[in-house]
Amino acid sequence: MTDAVIIDAVRTPIGKGKPNGRLAGVHPVDLHAHALRSLVERTGIDPARIDDVISGAVGQIGEQSMNTARWAALAAGLPESVPAVTVDRQCGSSQQAIHFAAQGVISGAYDVVVASGVESMSRVPMGSQAAGQDPFGQGVAARYPEGLVPQGISAELIAAQWKLTRAQLDAYSAESHRRAASAWAGGKFAGEVAALKAPGADGTLVEVTQDESVRPGTTTEILAGLKPAFRAEHWEQRFPQLGWQVTAGNSSPINDGSAAVLITSSDTAKKLGLKPRARLHTFAVVGDDPLYMLTGVIPATRKVLERSGLKLSDIDAFEVNEAFASVVLAWQAEIGADLAKVNVNGGAIALGHPLGASGARLMTSLLSVLEQTGGRYGLQTMCEAGGLANATIIERL
Repeated sequence: MTDAVIIDAVRTPIGKGKPNGRLAGVHPVDLHAHALRSLVERTGIDPARIDDVISGAVGQIGEQSMNTARWAALAAGLPESVPAVTVDRQCGSSQQAIHFAAQGVISGAYDVVVASGVESMSRVPMGSQAAGQDPFGQGVAARYPEGLVPQGISAELIAAQWKLTRAQLDAYSAESHRRAASAWAGGKFAGEVAALKAPGADGTLVEVTQDESVRPGTTTEILAGLKPAFRAEHWEQRFPQLGWQVTAGNSSPINDGSAAVLITSSDTAKKLGLKPRARLHTFAVVGDDPLYMLTGVIPATRKVLERSGLKLSDIDAFEVNEAFASVVLAWQAEIGADLAKVNVNGGAIALGHPLGASGARLMTSLLSVLEQTGGRYGLQTMCEAGGLANATIIERL
């Protein structure tokens, strides 16, 4: 059977959101185009050989609308003959793009395909695609008569359900910043980040080379001083069991960024003189409770391990998206993974979470970690709004 392999993966630095983010002045199409262009340049692939560009974006409105992947491909200089499509599986959109791309290669529908993602949360604020609208309709309202909740409340529900303390959440978050700062200082992101120029405050172009949300001086003591981010009287009345542990410090920030992955088969790679970095081993996607929303990573991990025939002990590195510290700690409590192998170079709490780009960003980082540590198998999983989650296992080659 035809396999699917990753030739290369690249990401932009991750910018802070407005008002001070250095990528806030970059149109999301151009931000996305930079990752696509960098991927083509790094691999040397003839762009005319690309059968499709499958891209994730969550805020598909305004500057990220009208099938934004198509405009990014054209802005990157790809031939007009190269098609592109934008998908939305919420925060897992570009991880789903990787699944679709690999599945297309395995089926024989594609020879060479790019999976990518973008989100400019500065220019397209989170939730703006549904601002003032009802995205659920009467059927969902009837099924969940008490109403669904924002992700921050879901994170609080998870913290309460798994009896996670504020100290645990803050300690995990401080460690994410420590790991990310150490990785940057040690040059561990050098092979995955493509610097780009962005307009500075005075309009002149300034080169952006590093992730902006990493705070090397973060400590548990500093984080302990932050107030709960989602506490409100109406939520307190509905959920009296909540301890109000979730803050801006133990949640992912608002960010801008893009990432792209080149996928083909081993046979095609050989014909084109390309050297694969990893094999896409197993995929899984699950649905879970939309009230708790973010717990899908638990059944997704179990499902992908079962389908792969691998054991937890076979996995050398994990990338679990740090939408909130409570999500990763609940996942760890259920799965039993060694946290020393999880988000080795820091996670989204420190590096940032540009929604539609995060799946491809995690894959880019997972490849780096496996190569840096000599690991064979890596597992990536991502919680997604609506009670969804993707999981992917790759094998380093």
